Amino acid sequence: MSTIFTKIIRGEIPCHKIAESETHIAFLDINPIAEGHILVVPKQETDYIFDLPDNLLGDTMVFAKKVAAAIDKSLKPIRTGIIVEGLEVPHAHIHLVPIYREGQDVSLRNKANVSDERMKEIAKIVSKEVKQ
Repeated sequence: MSTIFTKIIRGEIPCHKIAESETHIAFLDINPIAEGHILVVPKQETDYIFDLPDNLLGDTMVFAKKVAAAIDKSLKPIRTGIIVEGLEVPHAHIHLVPIYREGQDVSLRNKANVSDERMKEIAKIVSKEVKQ
């Protein structure tokens, strides 16, 4: 059975895409914990991130690094944090979370109120900065 991420990868479900390569996709989380919260997903449907082949796991981190650099440049957080929990969707993924202030709660249980219009703006400005 396809995950929601596989459906996004196939274009069956829309997303605010940030970047895409042959093996990965990055898009805004629809339930962000901060403005600019992005998911980095390998296109290979694998539940547990540590079950990914070594080369794909490494490539996932390199892809995430490029997206994080684009977040840093365009949104100007103090730092971009990373969360790999992997319980919400049975498809390996990384959360990139802009941290705008010390003490910011970066729990995945947190929710930021970000309008769809703002999501479109964020997608546009961050995707412009991704270096492929």
